Amino acid sequence: MDIAIETKDLVRIFKPPRKLIKRKKNANGEAWHEGPVTALENVNTEIREGELFGLLGPNGAGKTTLIKILCTLLLPTSGIAKVAGFDVAKDPFPIRTRINMVSGGETSGYGLLTTRENIWMFSQFYGVQSKVAKARIDELFHTFGLWDKRDAKVRTLSSGQRQKMNMVRGFVTDPSILFLDEPTLGLDVNASRVIRDYVRSWLRGQSGKTVLLTTHYMMEADEMCDRIAIIDHGRILACDTPENLKRGIRKDTTFRLEVDNLKSTSMFTGMRGVKNFSAKNDIGKNTTNLTFILEDESPVSDILSVIQSQGSKIHYLQKSEPTLEDVFVSMVGRSLE
Repeated sequence: MDIAIETKDLVRIFKPPRKLIKRKKNANGEAWHEGPVTALENVNTEIREGELFGLLGPNGAGKTTLIKILCTLLLPTSGIAKVAGFDVAKDPFPIRTRINMVSGGETSGYGLLTTRENIWMFSQFYGVQSKVAKARIDELFHTFGLWDKRDAKVRTLSSGQRQKMNMVRGFVTDPSILFLDEPTLGLDVNASRVIRDYVRSWLRGQSGKTVLLTTHYMMEADEMCDRIAIIDHGRILACDTPENLKRGIRKDTTFRLEVDNLKSTSMFTGMRGVKNFSAKNDIGKNTTNLTFILEDESPVSDILSVIQSQGSKIHYLQKSEPTLEDVFVSMVGRSLE
C-alpha cells in the first residue's frame, strides 16, 4: 500500500524576534530568557493511502503545527515531510493541488457572497470545471443540510451552518488527502453525525483517498479512526489502532469516581500504585470526576481516604474496561479536555 503522508525526524522550532526576547526571573529569582519554542521534536509518522488517521493531543501539543507543515503553510526547521510523495519544502505546488483542509470554528468566506457563490469561487481556485463544481455543490448542500441556505449570504449563517459550509468547501475539490482539524467543534449531535458518516462513506467509497483527523472528542476518534497517534509536547508517544492502544493498558486497573467538588488533588500525585490520574470539575453539579490508572486495586483505600479527609461525598465508584481516554491519561497524565 502506498504511503500518503510521511515524516522523518521532523522538527519545528519557533524563534521569537530578538526584540521580543525578554529577560525574566523564575520562582527562585534566577534570571532566564524567553527563547525558542520547540513545537515538534523528531516526529516520525507514516500514514497509508486509504487510512483515516487520527491525531490526539492536548492544546499546544503540536497538532496544528504538524498539519500546517503538511499543508505547506509552514516550513520545517529540520527533517523531512512528504505528502503524496512530494517534499513539502521542495515541491509545495504539486501537494496543494492534491489536498484540502477544514478547521473547526474557522470563519472563511466572503460575507457579501451567498454560500453557493463562495463554494463555487473556491472550486475555481482549484481549477474544478464549473459544471462539475456546480453538481458537487448541489449534492453536498443536500448532504449537509444546507440546501435551503444555498442563496443566503454567508454573514447571515449561524456558526453551525458556517462550519457545514466549510465542510462542503473541503469536499468540493475532491482532494486525494483531506486534513480535518476538529471539524465537528461546536456542532450539535446530529450535525456531527452527518459529518462523521459522510467522511467515512467518502473515504471507503473510492480508492486513493486519505484523511488526517484531529479531534478533542475521544469517542469520535475511537469510532472513526483506523489508527491513532498520541502527541504531547511535540513528540509522538504512541501510534496504533484504537483497540491495540486500549489493549496495551488492559493489564492496568481503571477506576472512575464522581465526588463532591475537591479542593485539591495534589495528594494523588506520586501516590503508591497510581500510574496516572485526571480530574475534571463539573461546575454545574459542583462535583469532581476522577479517573485513575492503577497498577492494581491496592491504592483504592488510600484514594478514598484522601477524598473523605476533604469532607467530600462519593457519588459513585466504578471499575471499568479501559477507554481511549484512559490510554490518553495513562500516557499524557491528564485528560484531553
